[in-house]
Amino acid sequence: MFKIINNINNNSNNSNNIRSNGMYDPIMVQPMREEAVRIGFKELYTPQEVKEEFNKEGYTFVFINSVCGCAAGKARPGLGLAIQWANENNILPDRLVTIFAGMEKDAVNEARTYFGNYPPSSPQMALLKDGNLVSMIQRLEIENNDAYAVADKIKSIFSENIKKNETV
Repeated sequence: MFKIINNINNNSNNSNNIRSNGMYDPIMVQPMREEAVRIGFKELYTPQEVKEEFNKEGYTFVFINSVCGCAAGKARPGLGLAIQWANENNILPDRLVTIFAGMEKDAVNEARTYFGNYPPSSPQMALLKDGNLVSMIQRLEIENNDAYAVADKIKSIFSENIKKNETV
């Protein structure tokens, strides 16, 4: 956290300062970021990082993080449950990435170019394969459910789409 505060105070133009360019106080958002990172997500900050990660071969699960209550009470807890389950059942996507809506606006906009005709929403979750959209969970599907139902939606998407080779 000191690094973020230091960057804000110095107003430098290095890549670590990207976190302070959003519409929310970076210090307020930091615990929400850390929650996704603890689950296993890699944060993306720039459109270039989005392109690099999304266009890799294999499965990429994208979480558009948010400050809203449904992200805090439903999306992130549901992600935690689903990712734990996916680890235990060997169907974890190749990559877990997150971008924070309202903070990394350009990166979020780039991510949404991969989401087809789905309207922007946050939170939002997408499964991509080789850079192509496979499945989407929109805010409406999150805010009208509890964390367990969100986890079940994610687990269903993983079960239906991700096939891992099992070694004997």
